[in-house]
Amino acid sequence: MHTIAALYHFTRFDDPAALKPDLLALCEAQGVKGTLLLAHEGVNGTIAGPRSGIDAVIAHLRDLPGCAGLEWKEAHSDTPPFPRMKVRIKREIVTMGQPHVDPATGTGHYVDPKAWNDLIAREDVAVIDTRNDYEVAIGTFDGAVDPKTKSFGEFPEWWAQNKHRFEGKKIAMFCTGGIRCEKSTNYLLGTGVEDVFHLKGGILKYLEEVPQPQSTWQGDCFVFDARVSVGHGLVEGPHVLCHGCRQPILPEDMDRPEYEQGVSCHKCFATTSDWDKDRFRERQKQIRLAAERGEG
Repeated sequence: MHTIAALYHFTRFDDPAALKPDLLALCEAQGVKGTLLLAHEGVNGTIAGPRSGIDAVIAHLRDLPGCAGLEWKEAHSDTPPFPRMKVRIKREIVTMGQPHVDPATGTGHYVDPKAWNDLIAREDVAVIDTRNDYEVAIGTFDGAVDPKTKSFGEFPEWWAQNKHRFEGKKIAMFCTGGIRCEKSTNYLLGTGVEDVFHLKGGILKYLEEVPQPQSTWQGDCFVFDARVSVGHGLVEGPHVLCHGCRQPILPEDMDRPEYEQGVSCHKCFATTSDWDKDRFRERQKQIRLAAERGEG
């Protein structure tokens, strides 16, 4: 059984690159795999491994400057969710492209999952999904506004063009694990919006804590690991990943004529060139050959 830990924490790292060697060495020594991002604004990532390994890495992270309050969400998988361990140095731990946004200076009001339904049922509250369009497509909350963004960096422009729709409303925002809402609520506060709320722990915490009969969530939640999607109780969902476009599809979509393993699906067949498809076929061939050699 593999323990999966999804985490983030905003703090100030003066030299994030200096933190990488020890962190990577510890993860490798403990059999932990996944991806961790380090930036001047903090740490973000999802890792998986044995219970003892996850505990060791979490303890190490909480010992970093300003990270004593780091929180994380856990799930479990029978199969390894990640093939390798990566620690990357980034400009932002979640890319919004707004240098003035700093969650450490203030965010929206946190709303516990068990209080979320009452909040979003109010007529004076507008609910906004801050995730990307392909994530929203497989599941969201009843009545949530979908900005139809391709990337989180598009959110500020979307808000500038649509804020008139929400005059006089309180804004409730949500995302997968909470990190995008840290930035988006800080951004809205900076534009003068006074009443901003966000789901503490994100969709994952809601699906973990709120029983399905009381839930207002519809569909599945996309996750950035081998599970692809999860449902209520964080049970692994039915989706698989198209490795041509990295979007979630259902098993029955693999029977469609546009589907070719590792190359294309109905969502991307018309948007990738023949050159792209040939490149993906070669990649898939190398993956198959490596598997035949027992190289993972």
